Amino acid sequence: MNEIRQMIGVLLDQIPDTVFGLERQITIGDLVSQLESRERANLRKILDTFLSKMFLLEASDIELGGYGCQGQVWYRIFGTKKPEPIWGTFTPEEMSALIQNVLTDGQRKILYENRNMDFSYAVPENGVSHRLRADAYFDLDHLALNMRSINAYVRPYKDLEIHPNVGRVLNLTHTKEGLTLVTGITGSGKSSTLDTVIDANNHAIDAHVVIIASPVEYVHKSDRCIIRHREVGKDVTSFRDGVIQCLRQDPDIVVIGEMRDPETIMTALEITDSGHKVFSTLHTSSAVESIDRIIGEITPMEQERVRNRLADVLKCVISQKLIPSLDGQRILAKEVLLVTPSVRVAIKNGNTQEIYQMIAESGKLGMITMEQDLRRLYMERKISLENALDYANNKRRLEQLLSARPAGD
Repeated sequence: MNEIRQMIGVLLDQIPDTVFGLERQITIGDLVSQLESRERANLRKILDTFLSKMFLLEASDIELGGYGCQGQVWYRIFGTKKPEPIWGTFTPEEMSALIQNVLTDGQRKILYENRNMDFSYAVPENGVSHRLRADAYFDLDHLALNMRSINAYVRPYKDLEIHPNVGRVLNLTHTKEGLTLVTGITGSGKSSTLDTVIDANNHAIDAHVVIIASPVEYVHKSDRCIIRHREVGKDVTSFRDGVIQCLRQDPDIVVIGEMRDPETIMTALEITDSGHKVFSTLHTSSAVESIDRIIGEITPMEQERVRNRLADVLKCVISQKLIPSLDGQRILAKEVLLVTPSVRVAIKNGNTQEIYQMIAESGKLGMITMEQDLRRLYMERKISLENALDYANNKRRLEQLLSARPAGD
């Protein structure tokens, strides 16, 4: 590693001291792209070494580069992020060179324009290709990088502990159309849940699935379904374009990695309205917030139309969190909304505040609030009371549920 760092030093010495900021990063990128393939392979080995340690530690994320890391390599292990002292320290520009080395010329252009670039990365390890979701970005004029490990296997469907009524909505065999949302903050396992649902359909019904993602994470192997993977920036220019184009590709299921802007939201509603089964994600922490977020993203003049369309096509919302468990790992807690006629009327009338109570009172149908599920996990001695309260959307409501538990619970 010392020899490779010396090579990086020689490369960086070519940059004039008068070059700063974005221009300096562009210069580093140009110099890295001019290296011989052998030299670039050696640079990549440093990052791959960091990642091998990541897999060994069973870490979910790695952070490096930029001012914030202070020259260290950080790992998130079961929810806790700490630096790994074994690697020592690197200068911000050494890390910038390592990050630039794994980007293509086209990706660098996007990075310079947007100051951010999402991409996928793969590391061969013992005959297995480990995939990672990566995000390169600027931190005080230096490049920083987050990489998240993507499971090499799909979580078993039974581990989702889905009620049969919810399962029928998720399965193409029983429900041929409609929109299902999986929501949660970053790192809450939304993509893993979607992959589990798609995998279950893949082995159960003959169909065509189109996945539009940024980036593509888990790669499914077609079984009973043909599964297409279209990565934004590589295979298609945008989520919106991917959704529009897939209408001409005869899909049965369309997976939209994220409904991140009004254009994608409107396009997703339109394709669902045309009779397709659509899955997507949102960065929201509850079912009600998810509905409000979609409507709130649209201009006021269009909100009434979108509210009615959403009420007609929405089938299910699963909002989830990963909670630190008593065994030192993390466990899934979820809120589940099924769109019944009463829920549909509440959405159309703008009375979304009534929906939480509908969920709370509809356990027999398969619905559950986040607070009810946190109570369940606490009563089953899987999580601590402190963590149950910390992760509740409504702490007072959880306290009421806990105080109302019957004797002998």
